[in-house]
Parts: sequence; C-alpha cells; structure tokens
Amino acid sequence: MSRRQLAGLGVSAAQVRAQVQAGRWAVAGTQTISTRDAPLDDVAQRWRAVWEVGERIAIVDGASALIAAGLTGWSEEVVHVSVLHRHDIRLVTGVKVHKVIRRVDGEAAGAGVPRTTPAVAAVRAAHWAVSDRAAATIMAMAVQQRLTTGERLVAATQQVPGRNRRALVRRLALDIADGAQSLGELDFAAACRRRGLPEPTRQVVRRLSSGRVYLDVCFEEHGLVVEIDGAGHGWGLAKVVDALRDNDLVVRGERVLRVHVLGLRVAEDAFMDQVAAALRSPWAQANLAAHRSGSAD
Repeated sequence: MSRRQLAGLGVSAAQVRAQVQAGRWAVAGTQTISTRDAPLDDVAQRWRAVWEVGERIAIVDGASALIAAGLTGWSEEVVHVSVLHRHDIRLVTGVKVHKVIRRVDGEAAGAGVPRTTPAVAAVRAAHWAVSDRAAATIMAMAVQQRLTTGERLVAATQQVPGRNRRALVRRLALDIADGAQSLGELDFAAACRRRGLPEPTRQVVRRLSSGRVYLDVCFEEHGLVVEIDGAGHGWGLAKVVDALRDNDLVVRGERVLRVHVLGLRVAEDAFMDQVAAALRSPWAQANLAAHRSGSAD
C-alpha cells in the first residue's frame, strides 16, 4: 500500500514504523509499504512503480502495460512507466521512466493499476525497444495474443509520437495488420534489385492437388518459389495450408523459401543472403541451364 492510502485509513506514520520495526511490514520505497515481509509480486511492483514515480503523473506503459494486460512469453527486468516531459522525476530502483511529449486521448485503460491501453502500449514498447527485431516481435505478439487488433495498432501509430524508428514502427503496424501483403512482395522485388538478383515474377498461378493457387513471387527459371508471409500466416490453420502447398511444390520439383514480411523490416540481409544462396545452388543452376537449353531448342 502507499503511505497516502495508509494515512487515509487512519494509520499514522508512527504505527507504520512500529509494524516495520516488528518485522511484519517492510519498506519498499519512499512511498510504498509492503504489508508482508516478502518479495513483491508483479502486480505490486507495478503499483510501487506508479507510487514511487508519482501517482498523479506516472502510468505503467510499454511492455509492462502489455504484460499487465495479459501478454505472455515476454519479460522485463524493470517496470516501464511514462510521464509527461515537463515533469522532473528521480531515479527509482527497478523502474524505467520514459518521458513522452503528450498523452493520447483515451490512452488509459480501465480499473486497476494505471496503465496504457494495449495498442498505445505496443507502439511505445516498439519505440523503446532495444532493437528493431524486438520492436517487431512485441508489436506482433500484442496482436497475435489478441490484446489489440491490427487496425488499432495502425491508428495508434498515427497518434503516438516517438523518438526512435518512427517510420519502421508505422510500416510494422501495416504489415501486422496484414493489409499490405502486396507491399511485402514489392519490397521483396526491390530488395532483389538492390542485390543485383534476377527480377522475380509476382502472383504466379500454379494448379496443385488442392486446386489453383497463387504464389507470391517465383524465380521460374531457377525453380525457386518465395512466399512472403504476412501476420495471418501464423494463425489458425494457415500453417497447415502453407505446409500442404509447400509440399506439393516440392513434389513437383520446385524449392520453397519462406520470408516473413516482418523479416523484410528487421532481418532483410539475412533473408536475402538465403535467397541469393538458393539461386546459386547446384539445383537452381541446373534448372536455369535446362530452361535455357529448352528455350534454345
């Protein structure tokens, strides 16, 4: 509990000291008292962060707000809170304070510890992330775990100013919303040009055992297919459908590489290294030679 809450309940400072000296309570900061002599759990740590920084100015934000909303598979060593840039704050152990230019209308979530809504929290977490890869991961996880939607994420990028990777965060939101599949294909073609690789064909039609399908991009002379996976490819039965299609193509003698659209944002060089290596491989060169021989005939 905060000292203010205890005072509101009629507990005096002397009574607090007596409980602490008796070992029943523990001091967890200048404003926070633990009513048991034990480590604070995650919820208590978030309340402590708000009280110690200033409950009238601080709000749990970024990755910590997402975890409070139910995000799993992500951990932070500190509690992230935001305050307006005009406030002077002191350092608090275990708390990372971020100054923001302005608050967003409706950014505060409902009851409980003061925290930002998942869409705003995800965008700020991406701006504050240690790397582009971490930024992409936490934004995607927020939508995949249904804490927010792609549409709300895109809207939040238009409302939340950030100092770091602004353009990337906006592009990531569009990719995660899965409304830019064709944009991913265009970006892949541009990456091929930058590498001096052959220009791939987009939206190639194949008739497989499952029926007629559209392949994202294809180096037809090399027998190489590259699928650009949007956010939706990881949900539901999409992976099963993808696997069946990939297997059909392999049975027909083609090879398939998969590039997640977020990979073009945060790991383009690594993915394009694989594409270049595949085009140089013996089987691709054999396909190219056979294709040229057939064309000559």
